[in-house]
Amino acid sequence: MQLGCHISVAKGFSKACQRAGELGAESFQVFTKNPRGLRPKKLNYKDAEKGVQLMKEQGITLVAHTPYITNLSTPKADLHEVTVRSIKEDLHIADTYGAVGAVVHCGKHVGEGVEAGTERMVDTLNEILADYEGNCRLLLENTAGQGSELGLAIEDLVQIREATDYPEKIGFCFDTCHGFAAGAWNGDTFDELVTRMLETGYREHLVAIHLNDSKAPYNSRKDRHEKIGQGEIGAPALAQFLRSEVFEGLSVVLETPVEQEDEYAEEIRYLHQLKEEKPAD
Repeated sequence: MQLGCHISVAKGFSKACQRAGELGAESFQVFTKNPRGLRPKKLNYKDAEKGVQLMKEQGITLVAHTPYITNLSTPKADLHEVTVRSIKEDLHIADTYGAVGAVVHCGKHVGEGVEAGTERMVDTLNEILADYEGNCRLLLENTAGQGSELGLAIEDLVQIREATDYPEKIGFCFDTCHGFAAGAWNGDTFDELVTRMLETGYREHLVAIHLNDSKAPYNSRKDRHEKIGQGEIGAPALAQFLRSEVFEGLSVVLETPVEQEDEYAEEIRYLHQLKEEKPAD
């Protein structure tokens, strides 16, 4: 298990790789471009090469994250076209950075209904992945269920992956806050969640975990991240992910709210502490 955090690439990708090492991260996440925009990012291949070398030297793993505002299920032709173009570009950037996966948020059916939204999402994924030959997988992230979001249940995500023409190019990223807010798990049902992950085949294709506490209550359908142990989920419940052998080998990335990235160093140390602590009876 490689514990780490989200890091800004404002000063360049190689600087972010260096920063990850300074913070004690064993894995880290970066946005492929502005998370609130879709403007094409000019890729600095020399900087990318330097960053990849730094990751190899430090033994650090990278997870990429695509912008929030794409919608895999949009019924609007113009947004569909932009979404396909943008995520194709994101995959190329993530692959150039040597990422194990590029996280994408599931579609929103925006009033068209779950069935129509799911069909549209599958078609969009097929269009995106048809000519993609990179090593980085597109990672479908479970959602909190805000508005018309799809992909609340891991069973739904497995079905979406299997319905595409390119399941081998798709993996999963599980967000603990989203799952809690969607009613998919809590501290008392962790074992049931793990069983479902194993029985559905979800775990086999799980690449990363976003480890976040939640400001919002269980089954609230609100996506509000909080620092570990300071939210509604609590440290004992989240520590179950860290101690479970089922999740060994995965990238575990913090997306908790911080004012300065330096705060992540302390939180990463806390994760290691939680992982090693004996659970209370």
